[in-house]
Amino acid sequence: MSYRVSMRASSAEKLSPSGRVRKPPKDGAPKLKDFQLLLRSSGLRSTAPRVAVLEYVHAHSGPNSHAELFDALGDKGFDRATIYRILMDLSDVGILSRTDLGDHVWRFELRRGARGIEHTEDHPHFVCVDCGEVSCLPGVSVRLEGGTKAPRAVAKNKVVVQLKGRCDNCA
Repeated sequence: MSYRVSMRASSAEKLSPSGRVRKPPKDGAPKLKDFQLLLRSSGLRSTAPRVAVLEYVHAHSGPNSHAELFDALGDKGFDRATIYRILMDLSDVGILSRTDLGDHVWRFELRRGARGIEHTEDHPHFVCVDCGEVSCLPGVSVRLEGGTKAPRAVAKNKVVVQLKGRCDNCA
């Protein structure tokens, strides 16, 4: 069974130097009350650790691992288990998306944020084979064409696409 993959970059979306897309907020960066409103509207209690995680993922767009979040927030007194539970809770209510890019590390991305900030939900990722850096490719569309015996996931477009190679820093 063979598949043909075609890719094209969309000129409608502008990428940051890191390859990430964000819809800018209307009145500046989200504030504490914006994060509290987002949590409460999603059915979650607004707690200091949840707000801290939301602030981090808003400020550092793209795929973030649990370890990256712990390294960034551990000095605030939050333990690994608390941060992990928060990431899972935020994923369950649709604020974050959770992705495994084949290296058995869950990465979390903002899907629906405070003040209308959004991250494109379905997009491929680029993984550097040397340094392991992961970048979003939201302006790239991938189209799979396969034979009649393709898995149902391909027919229903329920696949995760990742590209591997060397990033600009390692090339």
